[in-house]
Amino acid sequence: MTTYIVSRHPGAIAWLLNRFAEATVRTHVTPDDFQPGDTVVGTLPVHLLAALQARGVRCLSLVVPLEAGDRGRELHIPDLDRLGAYLAEYRVQCVG
Repeated sequence: MTTYIVSRHPGAIAWLLNRFAEATVRTHVTPDDFQPGDTVVGTLPVHLLAALQARGVRCLSLVVPLEAGDRGRELHIPDLDRLGAYLAEYRVQCVG
């Protein structure tokens, strides 16, 4: 069982590495990259979350309550802390 950080955002990766120091960082993934029991932490689209969970992968999403002025710019650790970033585990299932 391995923990992976998945994000293209350097600030998010740094923030997550502060919490999961032993994690492997990936910037692009497919469901076949993981095994049941792995944990994925980061910023993933909902269809990928559903596919990973169907494979038995635990997924923790980085949630950032963005303010309007923060949209479209790269955020760093102090920004994520200021905005109250947190991790949440959602259950996602494709129904259609």
